Amino acid sequence: MVLAPWRSSIARALQRNRSLAYARYLQLATVRPDGRPANRTVVFRGFRDDTDQLKFIADDRSEKIEQIEQSAWAEVCWYFPNTREQFRLLGTLTIVKRDHPNDELQEARRSMWQNLSDSARVQFDWAHPGKPKIEVSSPPPPSLTEPLPHFCLLLLDPNQVDHLELRGDPQNRYLYHRADDRSWSSQEVNP
Repeated sequence: MVLAPWRSSIARALQRNRSLAYARYLQLATVRPDGRPANRTVVFRGFRDDTDQLKFIADDRSEKIEQIEQSAWAEVCWYFPNTREQFRLLGTLTIVKRDHPNDELQEARRSMWQNLSDSARVQFDWAHPGKPKIEVSSPPPPSLTEPLPHFCLLLLDPNQVDHLELRGDPQNRYLYHRADDRSWSSQEVNP
């Protein structure tokens, strides 16, 4: 598969900002069932195999899962401080839960689980997110091989990317649009 033309810009930004742990954090915006926006910080977990899909993780009891099930459309906004670049990626999210019918995506879910730290895995054994807090003892680290039931893999499949380079005079901005499953168009636009 030929990767999208914006992938090299993100790879370069990640490389040039690698000294900043928080450069892997980005904002994910979804829409609540009542039409109001919802925004939260998520951690970029890489790209799925040889695709342009960005990987994130979530608890299937969280509000974001309900929002995604209502409307798969989402946008992420990613800022890289060292290079002063912003990427906005608009696309659809796929939720890979424990009962997802696609074997390849289930394998991606298991692989993501196995690559998490113990402290990240144990969070999926905590009490229900967003409910009143209850005191519970810390659960033991879960299985390394089999994901806990509430663990989800989220895949963002972009169809539009807006890349803004804030460094320089003039600043540079590029828009990428997916024409079909394999081709992208790009255009330089005014910042």
